[in-house]
Amino acid sequence: MAYASDKLRWESIPEMLSSGLSLKEREDGEEAKVKYVEFPFEKVFPVYAMGFSKPDTDSVANSGHDQIWDAVREEAKLEAEKEPILSSFLYASILAHDCLEQALGFVLANRLRNPTLLATQLMDIFSDVMMHDKGIQRSIRLDVQAFIDRDPACLSYSSALLYLKGYHSLQSYRVAHALWKQGRKVLALALQSRISEVFGVDIHPAAKIGDGILLDHGTGVVIGQTAVVGNRVSLMHGVTLGGTGKEIGDRHPKVGDGALLGACVTILGNINIGEGAMIAAGSLVLKHVPPHSMVAGTPAQVIGSIDEQDPSLTMNHDATKEFFKHVAVNFREGRSNKPLDKENKDGGT
Repeated sequence: MAYASDKLRWESIPEMLSSGLSLKEREDGEEAKVKYVEFPFEKVFPVYAMGFSKPDTDSVANSGHDQIWDAVREEAKLEAEKEPILSSFLYASILAHDCLEQALGFVLANRLRNPTLLATQLMDIFSDVMMHDKGIQRSIRLDVQAFIDRDPACLSYSSALLYLKGYHSLQSYRVAHALWKQGRKVLALALQSRISEVFGVDIHPAAKIGDGILLDHGTGVVIGQTAVVGNRVSLMHGVTLGGTGKEIGDRHPKVGDGALLGACVTILGNINIGEGAMIAAGSLVLKHVPPHSMVAGTPAQVIGSIDEQDPSLTMNHDATKEFFKHVAVNFREGRSNKPLDKENKDGGT
């Protein structure tokens, strides 16, 4: 797609998209003629955005001024002007919709679709859940704000909505969780399977996750069936909240508000991670972690305390100095308390 003139403004994009636009140069070098052809939406987009139903009156977008949705739209308009090649994508994904729930449902449906789980079906599912669940409407906004505030790689609200799979997998889980609570467990598990396949994030739909969550990168995150994650928690890639053995019942970790879980942290069993705790990258946690403490190692040990109320907000999870100091002190103490072996007692080398 190309513009016929530099004077074309964004307001003309919907009209252009409804008919399609191409340019054809004349051989004699005269001004280009504009030729309109039908735009193949069904080939470019599996589901065209205008197929979404109008939002219900109880939607967040219609219950008051939605600053996040306003920001998403303004960012999309600016991006379309800077990158005309993305104008149709941005229009179909954002600007053709009336609220954040519609746009998010469209994006997720097109990411998760496959030949047997159609985008039109997924759009209906996401729309039905998100447009009628005020809890999810609140969560999707607090989560996107968490990405803006804590992830320096997140450039804008619209980029989180369109491109960040950590955000996508988290919101898809929220829909699956709502379906699970409704008793539609087979459909919820089908979504879980598809989310894992597409995003590399495996969250059981029965798990309970709070608001304002950051899944940074998301790749390799595994959260078990009876796990509970509080509000304002940040989880880096590769985090596992798993069980131990083959026991049934309540068997997964409980993570308190404001906790920060570093990359590739593994937490196993029905144990508590206290509020405001920080788990250093690569740690294996097998026992309870006190609130506002820093733990590191395999198995993890408490190596210090946290001054911040919510370390998940500051994202300061460099425990290297404290950890190695702790290891060195313990090593020296262990050597000094260790009895001499037989060779040393006999004067051997």
